[in-house]
Amino acid sequence: MSNVSPINKEFRTAPDQQSGQMSNTPASQQKISAANSEPSDDLSRLYDAKVMMVDDEPLNLEVTQIYLEAAGYSQFVSTDDPMKAVALLDSERPDVLLLDVKMPGKSGFEILGEMKQKQMLQDVPTIVLTASSDAETKLQALELGATDFLAKPVDPSELVLRMRNTLAAKAYRDRLANYDRLTGLPNRRTFIERLEWALDYAPRRNKPGAALLIDLDGFKRINDALGPALGDELLQLVAGRIGTVLRLVEILSKFQTDEARPTLSRMASDEFAMLLPVLSRPDSAAQVAQRVLEAVASPFSLGGQELQITCGIGIAVFPDDGMDTDSIVRNASVAMHHAKREKKHSYQFYSHELNARALHRLSLGNELRKAIERNELRLLYQPKNDIQTGKVCGCEALVRWLHPEFGLVGPDEFIELAEETGLINSFGEWVMRAACMQIKAWQSAGLTAPRMSVNVSSHQFLEARLPDTLRRILDQTGADPASLGIEITEGMLLKNAEANVKVLEDLKAMGIRLSMDDFGTGYSSLSYLNSFPLDELKIDRSFMAEIQQDGDRSAIVSAIIAMAHSMEMKVVAEGVENEHQLQFLKAHGCDEYQGFMVSKPVLPKEFAERFLGATYRAQETPD
Repeated sequence: MSNVSPINKEFRTAPDQQSGQMSNTPASQQKISAANSEPSDDLSRLYDAKVMMVDDEPLNLEVTQIYLEAAGYSQFVSTDDPMKAVALLDSERPDVLLLDVKMPGKSGFEILGEMKQKQMLQDVPTIVLTASSDAETKLQALELGATDFLAKPVDPSELVLRMRNTLAAKAYRDRLANYDRLTGLPNRRTFIERLEWALDYAPRRNKPGAALLIDLDGFKRINDALGPALGDELLQLVAGRIGTVLRLVEILSKFQTDEARPTLSRMASDEFAMLLPVLSRPDSAAQVAQRVLEAVASPFSLGGQELQITCGIGIAVFPDDGMDTDSIVRNASVAMHHAKREKKHSYQFYSHELNARALHRLSLGNELRKAIERNELRLLYQPKNDIQTGKVCGCEALVRWLHPEFGLVGPDEFIELAEETGLINSFGEWVMRAACMQIKAWQSAGLTAPRMSVNVSSHQFLEARLPDTLRRILDQTGADPASLGIEITEGMLLKNAEANVKVLEDLKAMGIRLSMDDFGTGYSSLSYLNSFPLDELKIDRSFMAEIQQDGDRSAIVSAIIAMAHSMEMKVVAEGVENEHQLQFLKAHGCDEYQGFMVSKPVLPKEFAERFLGATYRAQETPD
């Protein structure tokens, strides 16, 4: 005879207390891992555990249940048929198992052995009931995974004590395995389990759901600057802010049923995930994402200073974007990385187009390491013209990747990949060497080589060896340092201003010209410029695009020119495409310009023939 208590049928559909979802997670784990994920010292919660008993004597089952009911336990499942025990364990997933050892047909040892083979049953704590006191029996049970022993006949006080200790230990292990210690939030493992549940139930609800991946911008830099203690405090504060959004979302009546409550998890160091099991419509996730962006953007008070941080959010909607956990997490990650690349502090929905772009980037990344050794990199040159005479007075060297399959690949597609893969310094050195070799080749051909500017990435510039690298390349190529300039963005200079001044001074002492590129798109403050030994400012092309329609932009451009001149710096305007822009710049005293109005970037041979007045077969790449 076997008996399954009716109360267990209610338990099987009990909602998870943290997520509100219908869960197979045992009740003790659900209750202990309550909202806010804070551990509880209230042991009465343990008495909500589901207890399973296996004994071939029905009287033993009845007596044991009476003892446990008197102690406060209320959920039981039991069987006196050991042949059915493992199947019942698999369907009921109890919090604790009381298992008799000596039974006809199948012993408790055999049941423990079968549990050990099933991954989902390995963690069920098992108290072995045995009349035997010999060490061999206990050792065998321990080797098979038993947690504790209880002598038969059962003493009620000892039974209650061992049950309480076993469940308390299980609850602690469950918390370590399923919750993040720093923030108290569910961890990645728990998020995946809840997402799996949401995907299983999605077809029944006939409503979409969504997963949001939230990744902080520049957290490593902040953590390095402030130290790990304040970095951890910042993560706790961010988790609290996003948690406030989560509670607000619950209050709004878009998620009305209890099992559809949203949940927040910490996936990795500075990455969080929000699960929205039910949406009124797919774009409802955008409203939640926008609230998260606003919450994170508000200044934090940390270590006696005010700090602002931004984030990128990727959104995958199910069932449209996938119906398995791997697809949803991967697609949300694709969308999140797209958001971080395309626009600072924004959210992005996943799309098949985004996925195709991600696969394309992966393919490029795999081949990027071979680009230099295969001689696939090219330098193109765009002229810089004197604004008064219109004559070429310089050029900017721009790197391209001549990919055998995709053709000419622009830097927007592979420079970031080079940074991610740790290749950026090798690429930067190749560009510097190729530029210096081109200067020398033009000079050796009897041409007046124009001053050549080369962009330097933040990784290159922050390398303390940059002056040494350039000095070595100049010595090896024989190029004139006065013909070389480097372009740096303002954000790069301000990351470590004091150390950067020394690097700039070393470069300046070598005779290399220094230019601040894309001015106006970053900090946009002229007050710090006197601290750096710069020769010129380059006004970002975005100002040129709006100069006709936007009076404020025109005023800013004229102010930049005037103030730069007051600091004895030349001004170069980028992106000049029409006569109106050129006349505006000329009227306000800009020194030089470059853009499609004169020429797009061209190969060395074309540059020499068009702008240096000679027919010359230029060396395009270094040996």
